[in-house]
Amino acid sequence: MQKLRWGVLSTAKIGREKVIPALQASQHNQVIAICSRDEQSARAAADKLQIERAYGHYHELLADPDVDAIYNPLPNHLHVDWSIRALEAGKHVLCEKPLGMNTEDAQRLVDAAKAHPHLKVMEAFMYRFHPQWQLAKKLIDEGRIGKLRTVHSVFCYNNRDSDNIRNRIDMGGGALLDIGCYSISLSRLLFGQEPDQVMGHITPMPGEEVDCLTSGILEFRDGTATFSVATKLESMQRVEASGEAGSLILERPFYNDSGEPTQKIRITCNRVVEEIEVPDHNHYGAMGDAFAQSVFNNTPVPTPLDDAIANMRTIDAIFESAAEGRWIEV
Repeated sequence: MQKLRWGVLSTAKIGREKVIPALQASQHNQVIAICSRDEQSARAAADKLQIERAYGHYHELLADPDVDAIYNPLPNHLHVDWSIRALEAGKHVLCEKPLGMNTEDAQRLVDAAKAHPHLKVMEAFMYRFHPQWQLAKKLIDEGRIGKLRTVHSVFCYNNRDSDNIRNRIDMGGGALLDIGCYSISLSRLLFGQEPDQVMGHITPMPGEEVDCLTSGILEFRDGTATFSVATKLESMQRVEASGEAGSLILERPFYNDSGEPTQKIRITCNRVVEEIEVPDHNHYGAMGDAFAQSVFNNTPVPTPLDDAIANMRTIDAIFESAAEGRWIEV
């Protein structure tokens, strides 16, 4: 079976614990190299994950002729620069979300990708590859809850480590960039539209440079989406979509923290509740396989870069609205 050979830029936790094991267990991928700024760190990760090659500098990995594609889980402020360097080295690129620090930053990668049309570039929004999301989107499009009018999402975790990249403003930390991007992405996905205008609010937290509690309203042509995301609250995740005939709820929309073998979609219509069980699935592996198929078949990636730019543009507008205290057109 044909395999896409991956190199991983950095020993970031999400790569070590989530993406690399998923790629190794998937059908069409294999991880052959990993790098770090410290060769010993790279070698330790490679040994633990049974990866053949370890490099002590990102450039060394990019120069490996056997690496077909790069997975980039570097801190947000390094996403664009090292993804561009990967393209210049002839590698396909799967870059963690958000694509850049802002729209202008992300556009640099989009422009670079245009100069390398034979290479694939995609933002790694893994949730879209889970069967529960594919089914939820299908049910809403089919009208199971009537015309969609509003979406509400909550995504929180509690990270008190001041040295963590999520708490560093210079590295693109903060709740909106790290997890608010999910709320914006899923709202755009379910409505199938771009928001016309947005309102954002950042609740200040003493001693914190980054936004730790951010809420927003997205006004679409057909309805609204609201969200709250936080990096200093008890862990929580939930999405509810409401239509003119009912509602649809995902209790674990982003990751399965229950250990149960199934995910559940709960639909309520006229006070009648239906639960649909969906077998849990490794959405990281599914994302990798979908990306590999795009490479092998030379077809568009499932989530194109214009989707990433649209998401980034809305993030920028939320930040602008929070700073100015007014609605911002997108």
